[in-house]
Amino acid sequence: MNNLTNYHSHCSFCDGRAPLETFIQAAISQGFTSYGISSHAPLPFSTRWTLEKEQVTPYLQEANSLKQKYAGEIELYIGMEIDYLNAESNPATDYFRELPLDYRIGSVHLLESLTGEIVDVDVSEERFKELLSLHFGNDLQQTVYAYFEKNIKMIKTGGFDILGHPDKMAYNASRCQPGLLEQKWYQDLIYDYFSLIARHGLMMEINTKAYHRLGTFFPHVSHFPLIKELGIPVMVNSDAHFPELINSGRPEALAALQKAGIREVMELHHTKWELCPIRG
Repeated sequence: MNNLTNYHSHCSFCDGRAPLETFIQAAISQGFTSYGISSHAPLPFSTRWTLEKEQVTPYLQEANSLKQKYAGEIELYIGMEIDYLNAESNPATDYFRELPLDYRIGSVHLLESLTGEIVDVDVSEERFKELLSLHFGNDLQQTVYAYFEKNIKMIKTGGFDILGHPDKMAYNASRCQPGLLEQKWYQDLIYDYFSLIARHGLMMEINTKAYHRLGTFFPHVSHFPLIKELGIPVMVNSDAHFPELINSGRPEALAALQKAGIREVMELHHTKWELCPIRG
């Protein structure tokens, strides 16, 4: 298989299920040309899935050490997945911009409830339905708008290179309301959102983490023609938390991109982002 790259993965520094070196060894064994680690960045409060601030230096030190150790076998890059929480905690803050990272992924996982409580909405379908009732007044449309409004704020604020899982809410929201993705208000929202991404010149990932489990990419495959129309540069990332899943969904995503008329993906080679033909 060609186009063997991945820039969105997690290890035991955050919520990944194995040490960083194990992921690197898996990438080498599968013939990856370049691989990036992107642990979840610290938030202003502790969580089960993010780095603590005091772990950042050890994380960078270990990643740099392994970058040197495996220099002759694979190109390794050090990234971080940084949440947009609010104006004080986001990828554009001085703290994150000054970290010696090769790239930054900007993502949204957290929304404010009707009472101002911070709620993690990147959850299972069943849990999402519970949260919708407990924290968002069962107002699915307003919750979807709130998710995309936060992504739009993140895009306008900047400070990152790659937009992470751009419509992560699509699956759970459409399970709550079948046919959601075909509704005009949702399609208009997606068009405006993706147009903003294009205007800001951002790269977008095709996130394959849920493909074999749920049968979906993020963004949804129905948006691939729009990505083509707007000329948004994309890459295929697995968002792997297990070493054995670093390549999960890649062939299917590359085939779906080609079907939509997209012939190139972004890859890091010799520290530079390049558009590379989809091969195979």
